[in-house]
Amino acid sequence: MQEVKITSADITDEQLKGLYETAFPDDEKIPWGHLMRLIDEMQLDFTACYEGTTLIGFTIVYPHKPFNWFWYFAVKEELRGRGFGQRMLTRLVERYRGQNCVLDMESPEQKDCDNVEQRSRRRAFYLRNGFRDTHLFKRYDDIEMTIMVMGEHEFTMQDWNDITADLLQHWNWNEK
Repeated sequence: MQEVKITSADITDEQLKGLYETAFPDDEKIPWGHLMRLIDEMQLDFTACYEGTTLIGFTIVYPHKPFNWFWYFAVKEELRGRGFGQRMLTRLVERYRGQNCVLDMESPEQKDCDNVEQRSRRRAFYLRNGFRDTHLFKRYDDIEMTIMVMGEHEFTMQDWNDITADLLQHWNWNEK
């Protein structure tokens, strides 16, 4: 599996854009053009993974002190369950070894959704890979998000607010 650093010049990569558009609910993603602009402005670590010329998936990390935000993590649907996600996360964790990292994911505790089982598997995946549950939640419209962390520091809602406030300096969530 090869890793390729993605820049805003890759805005026309239809494979990447297609995976981004289909892997996340509308409420959890920002418009592709805005994301491409933020890659440069926020110096996002956007890495695509390929097997030959076939896109496997991608990760987007917002390097932020004291917590790096594992913002997006996606594997093509038809390739899930084959160990690619595990390999991608292992490499990502190795890249940020010794640093504090945070992610938010759809909460498996939210029962009024149609993918509780998928959310539970995703949570177990992150727990197996060194993340721990902060027992903190954030709601975006109708989606409840669980916040998970890796590293020595404790994580608080103030830490989350600091990360998202920094993001808001670059992008208004209401932009379309």
